[in-house]
Amino acid sequence: MSVARRTDLVLLLVALVWGSSYLTAKAATDAAPVLVVLFLRYALSAVACVALLAPALIRRAGRPTRAELGTGTVLGLTQAAVLLLEMYGVAHTSAANAGLIISLTLVITPFLDRTGGGLPPRFFLAAGLCVVAVGLLMSGSGFHLPGAGDLLMLAAAVVRAGHVALVGRLTAGRGAGLRPLHLTAVQTVMGTALFAVPAAGGLPDLAGADATVWLQLVHLALFCSVFAFIAQTWAVQRTSASRASLLLGTEPVWAAAIGIGLGGERLTVLAALGAVLMVTGTYWGQAVEHSHRNSRSGKETSPDPSTTLTNA
Repeated sequence: MSVARRTDLVLLLVALVWGSSYLTAKAATDAAPVLVVLFLRYALSAVACVALLAPALIRRAGRPTRAELGTGTVLGLTQAAVLLLEMYGVAHTSAANAGLIISLTLVITPFLDRTGGGLPPRFFLAAGLCVVAVGLLMSGSGFHLPGAGDLLMLAAAVVRAGHVALVGRLTAGRGAGLRPLHLTAVQTVMGTALFAVPAAGGLPDLAGADATVWLQLVHLALFCSVFAFIAQTWAVQRTSASRASLLLGTEPVWAAAIGIGLGGERLTVLAALGAVLMVTGTYWGQAVEHSHRNSRSGKETSPDPSTTLTNA
């Protein structure tokens, strides 16, 4: 198998794993309080990251730098806010809806990250299509006030876009000096510390939890966070920005497919139309934004921040 094909498969696997996180999170939050799930997801991720870094941590040169500690701390706070909204959101809506609505991040981010200059009119048309899609997804079987879960996922998409834009600003010009695994380790330790006290009261409830719940937590921590982050970092270094964005952008498709196929969820006619419009709008908007950046720079840009550090 060629390197290019192997890289594509890795990126698709990352998108699949991230897409599965919504159904897994929904199942986990049905069995345990949201704050407990968040704490354990962070704690297991932190343990895994520290274990991977153990050989380097023994050597003083392998420890996180001040820049990595500072940047990781700030990004850890914004990332925790994103996951908090996502987890509460997916607990009150379908996994399919959650995965589709969160994909709005792809069209919201360019509004916050204006390093590429003014956006062309076509991008606003794509964004408008996504807004219509959100309305249809929230309508369910008929038009009514949106549910709490859908609104929380919408808020998560906005905060996640801010997190992605912040990643770009804090790492711009010094990416070579900020090691991804070290940044992830700092963020997971920060998240563990943030949710330790709020989750403490609910931890005894897990004493009688069956193996399925723990497997769900391990999946969220080790596969949806640590594995996916390392795998996508490896892959985006071996392919183009546009190709990486295209393949990772299939995340909402996998989320909907897994929610319907494995979770037994159903899409009404209106919601199905919203799903099609959402995927179309996000892909169209992403393509317009990439083309605009490339035309301004005269060459293909490095991977957009929206393809990295978003789900770790």
